[in-house]
Amino acid sequence: LLRHFSPIGFWGLVNNAGISTFGETGWLSMEKYEKFADVNLLGSIRTTLAFLPLLRKYKGRIVFMSSIIAYFSLGNGIYSMTKAAIEKFCDALRLEMKKFGVRVCIIQPGNYARSTKIQPPVSAEEIWNELSEEEKAVYNKEYVQERANFFNRILSEGSTNGNEVVDAMVDALTSPAPKARYMVAKLKEKVLVFVCALFPTVVMDSVLSYALSK
Repeated sequence: LLRHFSPIGFWGLVNNAGISTFGETGWLSMEKYEKFADVNLLGSIRTTLAFLPLLRKYKGRIVFMSSIIAYFSLGNGIYSMTKAAIEKFCDALRLEMKKFGVRVCIIQPGNYARSTKIQPPVSAEEIWNELSEEEKAVYNKEYVQERANFFNRILSEGSTNGNEVVDAMVDALTSPAPKARYMVAKLKEKVLVFVCALFPTVVMDSVLSYALSK
């Protein structure tokens, strides 16, 4: 890789690739779980390992795109799973890279669905048609429609100010003292993260169950 770079070196790597979907645990196939892990988690790891020698050599920066959804799930557990795994990978990497002068930063956006288009509106009919017979015996179309409506409402409330996330990425790459984590989210989203991170699980479950029932 070294022959492709000027003497200035290789300074920054941003792991931004990610995909999202909606569905309760039993609604999703094993193939879908494998695809999400491959793109959202293993993709970032593969890229990091490929450029690690250069980043160590030039004392650069590695930036990972996580999400506040790493702390909780509201119908997209498969996405939460991959983001929580990225967080732990970064925690280990950040400590290991400190001795080389390499900074590792995590960006934790809130709901920017309208800016990124990472998740299109979900169709209850399509979800129902893809369910196994076992799942159809447990759930009904009305429940699937309610969940789809709930998730689509969340998507519609997403911020359109995607530049806020870009600004955090730029700061992580250029600041003399970058933060380990940049949480770019609305106040109510930060409060929810605070509850999930610091309160007993029973409190977190009560808050999320209430949200899901609305």
